[in-house]
Amino acid sequence: MIEFTMVVENIIQIGNPILKKKSKKVIDLNCEETKRAIENLIDSMRHYNLVGMAAGQIGEKLKIFVTEIRKTPTRNPKEIDELRVFINPKIIWFSKKQVIMYEGCGSVANSNFFGPVKRSEKIKIKAIDENGKKFKLKAGGLLARVIQHEYDHLKGIVFVEKITDFKKVMSKNEYLKMVEKSK
Repeated sequence: MIEFTMVVENIIQIGNPILKKKSKKVIDLNCEETKRAIENLIDSMRHYNLVGMAAGQIGEKLKIFVTEIRKTPTRNPKEIDELRVFINPKIIWFSKKQVIMYEGCGSVANSNFFGPVKRSEKIKIKAIDENGKKFKLKAGGLLARVIQHEYDHLKGIVFVEKITDFKKVMSKNEYLKMVEKSK
């Protein structure tokens, strides 16, 4: 087993053409490049207090993203979800019901910009995990939203392209005030 030291990558910011490139299918799950990309994604996601991160955000144009629904400075989810690794994912079903929620992104003003985005409330996805095991997952709520957000990154789409009302965008500070008032 290869062991890597913790590496926190700089998050590539919107405007950098790397974010607009489509990711490439992972061919060799056991190669050092793939294993390092997964470890760096997990370390970087946790370091920057994000609940999801796609490989392209750290300059790796591989079809890989990670999620971990946990408490962060901008999210206090009712439902916590374990760390998940999605390799070569494909969303195979979207619910017709869509909901609007505020999203931010580590690649947009370093998570200091939020806007309302409409996404399917539930999804089904198939992927391969870090151990090479194929899996299917039905997700709802915040996990479904994070999966869709990260899946978009693999296609070169950043959430600002999906904002429903630019009159309602706000800074992280204003977003946190709004969340606090709604409690």
